[in-house]
Formats: sequence, C-alpha cells, structure tokens
Amino acid sequence: MDTKNFKRCFTMILAGVVALSTLGFAEDETKTKAEKEDEPGIVKRLDTSAEVLNEIMGAPDNGIPDNILGDARCIAVVPSLVKFAIGIGGERGKGVATCRTARGWSAPAPISITGGSWGLQLGGQATDLVMVVMNQKGMDHLLQSKFKLGADASAAAGPVGRHAAAATDWKLKSEVLTYSRSRGVFAGIDLSGAVVKQDKDDTRLLYGKMAPFEDLLRGRVPAPKDSHNFLATLEKYAPPSPAQRSSVENSK
Repeated sequence: MDTKNFKRCFTMILAGVVALSTLGFAEDETKTKAEKEDEPGIVKRLDTSAEVLNEIMGAPDNGIPDNILGDARCIAVVPSLVKFAIGIGGERGKGVATCRTARGWSAPAPISITGGSWGLQLGGQATDLVMVVMNQKGMDHLLQSKFKLGADASAAAGPVGRHAAAATDWKLKSEVLTYSRSRGVFAGIDLSGAVVKQDKDDTRLLYGKMAPFEDLLRGRVPAPKDSHNFLATLEKYAPPSPAQRSSVENSK
C-alpha cells in the first residue's frame, strides 16, 4: 500500500473510532439522563421502606417493641442491603432516615450505609435493616451527615418482641439499636464499623436540589409528596406523645 492510500485508510479508521466514541458517550449521557428523569430509585425506596415497616410490625411478637419505637428520636430504614465480596467482604445499602420534630416526623433524608463484614452471612440474599436512634446524643451523631456505628455512636442489636425491652437496659447502653430481616427472620444485628452518611445524589433527585442533612432531619424542609406514604406508615407505629413533642421542641 502506498503512502497516500495508507494515510487515507488511517484517516477513515480514525474517523470511525471518533464517531463510535462519540456515539457511545452520547448513549451514556442519554442513559444517565433517563435514569434521572425516570421515577427515581429513591421514590421506590421510600415505598419499599414503608412496606418493610408494615411487614415487621405486622408480627408484633417478633417485631420492634412498641416502647422502643415510641421513644425513638430518629429511625432509618435500609431495604435490601446487599453483601459483596471483592477481595474482602462487605455490605452496602441505601435507605432513608427521619427524626422527630415538634410537628411530627421530618422530611426523609436519603442515606447510604457501608461497612466490612458484620458477622451476618447473607448468602447472596438481600437483607432489610432498621436503625433506631434512641437519644439526643445518637441524634446529634446522625445530624453530622456521616458517622461510624460503634465508634462515633454506640450501637447494639435491638431486643425483639412485645416484652423483650422490659428485661433489658438498652436505653442506658446504646445510642442506636439495630435490626435485620433476612429470609423471613427478624432479629437484632451488630453493625459496628458500618458508616452511615447522607446520599447526596438521591437527595438531589428527591428534592430537586441539594438539601443539607441537618435541615432535612430538623424539619426545616417540607416533606415531598413522594414521601407521604412512608411518613404516614411511621406515624402509625410511632406516634409521639405530648411529653415527647415538648422534649423535641426544647432540644432545638
């Protein structure tokens, strides 16, 4: 092949590569935009979190004790935590958190949770998590938008069933009580070492802009309509008492 033909072929190949690269980039951009414009995963996650609460509390003898939910300052639900193993084992999941305010439960704040192997062998099956923040100190850690269970905030597997809480000193020991449900079994779980933080991408999807974590959990941001089902479900199982409303108001 002479030099002229070689240059012509090289130019055509280069043009084809550029065209394919541009097309691929455009497809990626379109896919990302479609994912954002489609019903956000966070909206489905809110409804799934409500379903998790309904299913757990539908079996009161094996669920979270009423007095724990009644005294909770904040609650986070992470449906479908997934176990992974790339060199080392770990878990990752996304969910939502909400805290009590003088006007009821706050607008939900999207969160993510990551950690090393927590001693729970999921066998490839997703697990639902519920974290119950029991006091002001635990709430203060949550409001920081990133904290580590067991290090920044003390955490322990929560008691299960109607009468489980009566025989424990959970209120004095732990800032956060943790629960898991896998294969129909609901029990407390040790999440020491797991990192909980604000999911900024899902926050933007749910609210249309970035909203500070503390503003959401303090009730300074109106709850979006997509969260009403989740908040109504939580209000059904954990309505605040008048004394608790007063305590929340005074802690601001």
